[in-house]
Amino acid sequence: MKMDELDPSGALNMPETADMTLAMDFLVRAKEGVRNTAVALTETASPDARALLRAQLHQGIALHQEIAELMIRKKWFHPYELREQFKLDLLGAEQTAQIAQMNLFPEDTSRKGMFDRTPDERTGGHDA
Repeated sequence: MKMDELDPSGALNMPETADMTLAMDFLVRAKEGVRNTAVALTETASPDARALLRAQLHQGIALHQEIAELMIRKKWFHPYELREQFKLDLLGAEQTAQIAQMNLFPEDTSRKGMFDRTPDERTGGHDA
């Protein structure tokens, strides 16, 4: 990871990393939903509410399974290979530490690249 936040090459592999991060977050939230629904089911006395919660619980479990299978297929999650999962977790922790050390708000933000003048200056026009 490049430490220069203005260099576009620092964004290499970011789409894949973002997808993996969002998928893991989705997996964790699906798991939380299953847990919360199971707790609500055990504390509900109404047969109609219990039936509704049971159906939601089954949907939540199916969603969790679908997300986990996608992540396993894409090699973003290794629930049966702890060494591989540890490598991914370590890489994520290192990237997080690198991002935390970046100067995201530098004093000099004057790099304009291709945007070195206003559109009016290119055509010879004046301020609108």
